[in-house]
Amino acid sequence: MKVCFLLDENLPPRLKTAVLRLNPSVDVLRVGEATAPSFGTTDPEILRYLELSQRILVTDNRASMPSHLEAHWSAGNRIWGLLWVRPETPLREVAQTLLLIWEASEAEEWRDRLEWIPF
Repeated sequence: MKVCFLLDENLPPRLKTAVLRLNPSVDVLRVGEATAPSFGTTDPEILRYLELSQRILVTDNRASMPSHLEAHWSAGNRIWGLLWVRPETPLREVAQTLLLIWEASEAEEWRDRLEWIPF
């Protein structure tokens, strides 16, 4: 199964555009879009959405997400992966990393994995 992404609302909207310019076939949604969680959705709700939608979260939220993720796992839940964006990483580099992940891996490889991007 191909990787699908959900971009956190804290990331710039231009990131989705940058990914799709590299390859318009990448399945990428951003919080706040019609078929994604709405702006202001809580972290626990985002984590439940990720589990059901089989999407990897791309975020720079290192303030509240870690504790919510731990509670999510403690409750026996899973995620399809979480990618932390390193501070000050250029948008283009993030987009290229997401494309590489999409092209070179399958969704199942990312189950319950946490990674920093770029690698």
